[in-house]
Amino acid sequence: MSNNTSKTVTRTRERWLKARLDGRRGVLRAAVAAGLLDAPLILLQAWLLADVISSVVIDGQGLDALAYPLAGLLGVFGARAVVGALRSVLSFELAARAKQELRRDLFAHLIALGPAWARAARSGQAAHLVADAIESMDRYYRDYLPQVALAAALPLIMLVVIFPSDWVSGVILCVTAPIVPFFMVLIGKGTEALNQRQWRRLARMSGHFFDAIEGLTTLRLFGAAQREIAVVADMSARYRRDTLAILRLAFVSSLILEFVVTLSIAMVAVYIGFRLYYGEMSFLPGLFVLLVAPEFYRPLRDMGSQYHARMEALGAAEGLVAMLDETTPAATAIGSAAPSGPAAHLRFDRVGFQHADARTPLFEDVSFELTPGRTLAVVGPSGAGKTTLAYLLLGFLAPSRGGITVDGRDLAMIADAGWFDQIAWVPQTPTLFDGTIADNIRLGCPTADASALHEAARRARADGFIKALPHGYDTPVADRGEGLSGGQIQRIALARAFLSDARLVVLDEPTASLDPDSETRLGDALADLARDRMVLVIAHRLDTVRRADEILVLAEGGIVERGTHKALMRADGRYARLWSLYRADEAGP
Repeated sequence: MSNNTSKTVTRTRERWLKARLDGRRGVLRAAVAAGLLDAPLILLQAWLLADVISSVVIDGQGLDALAYPLAGLLGVFGARAVVGALRSVLSFELAARAKQELRRDLFAHLIALGPAWARAARSGQAAHLVADAIESMDRYYRDYLPQVALAAALPLIMLVVIFPSDWVSGVILCVTAPIVPFFMVLIGKGTEALNQRQWRRLARMSGHFFDAIEGLTTLRLFGAAQREIAVVADMSARYRRDTLAILRLAFVSSLILEFVVTLSIAMVAVYIGFRLYYGEMSFLPGLFVLLVAPEFYRPLRDMGSQYHARMEALGAAEGLVAMLDETTPAATAIGSAAPSGPAAHLRFDRVGFQHADARTPLFEDVSFELTPGRTLAVVGPSGAGKTTLAYLLLGFLAPSRGGITVDGRDLAMIADAGWFDQIAWVPQTPTLFDGTIADNIRLGCPTADASALHEAARRARADGFIKALPHGYDTPVADRGEGLSGGQIQRIALARAFLSDARLVVLDEPTASLDPDSETRLGDALADLARDRMVLVIAHRLDTVRRADEILVLAEGGIVERGTHKALMRADGRYARLWSLYRADEAGP
């Protein structure tokens, strides 16, 4: 990347970071105002302290004669503590609001991207952005931004008072003050590229490590666990070395800044000492200026120490901007109109879909209708687009051509909340959350009473194993259903669908984790479920679809066959061959 391009990217990211403050700039101004209140207090503190020392050392006064100046000093100390606390509270509030808003926007965007995006994305990278990247913004908003304004204003306020007391010291301070930000920027340029590269590496490492943890069982089954451990160890070692290199630069930059400031204060002290020696100025103003000099450089030093917070925030912003720039299919597929009522008719009209990075459509001219009491099954080889068809129906994806209508209205015009209220979706791998089994079944209907809950579980063939658990429906369940079998998790998800008053039920391989006996009994339950609802079933285990009112065979970019199980078997076509292969697999060797 060229130097000009790098500068443009940096400016763009910094504008993006500052734009996150829209609506909260009042808090930033209040934090800066609180910091500016410290300037007159610093000057008053220095003057009172210089006056006390001058009175004792030069004038020979006792402490009893200095009661008022000493009381004033105590008051200034208390006022500075209050001002510092106020500024800290306001700065914390600014950072907390900015992070909260950013995290909310990121979560909303991830939800809008939908499951279709999540299946292809690295979950570890998203977790890294939500946690580490957003938290790295804290010091930028809390410390750096207010300090930039204070570094520009506080020294100027002090110079207004210093020049009348000692114009020579004022000139020295004016000449040496720009050296601090100059070195800060000079060293910051060297660390900027390293910081951004380190954030990219951390994102990749987080994603890789998270994915490795998720696939740990598979790695162990294939004997690849030790190899993966070596890969993670190598990535960690490289990350550690690069982090230490950045820290080394940070320590060197801090040392240089401290050296420059110390040298500047020493110059002021030497000039004041010589002028006192030759009688060119009195002791009180000289001591006052000498006490103010360190405070003059303090805002600049603080900005220098917080400059690395800016570098860190710019590095983290790269991944956040890229994530928020991801195209959201759900946002293009869902409108804002409320549903006209309970869905009674669903139609796919010559729908086609093509992935953005694909050369050819996944499928074209898919047409079918669904009405309450009707079950439609979709079968076909892997990769034919069965799950994509369900995502189109759910609104997670938008069709490339054709249209989907609900009671004659385009699905793209219906608000997501209203449409999702009418859908129950049972994916191939359902997700259970931390809580009781009853809480997980009530996920889509929190107000359901115990009798409705038990009836839903009974119809889903889950009531028996739930009652056998130590605490029945109040048995706690860990994230992802830890402690339950795959079939039990599937039946709890089906109980959710039974409990829901959804008009449309989408079942993605609902019997994938069930034994043949449970699958047979579940078929009766699905027939009950479909009695007054529209049901779409996606299945690889063809026993699931034998009772469907219509079966669509999706292959070769479209629907190649359609009909009932008996009709398709008589036709002896693609479905009959899939059935033969399925039966052969079930029979085993």
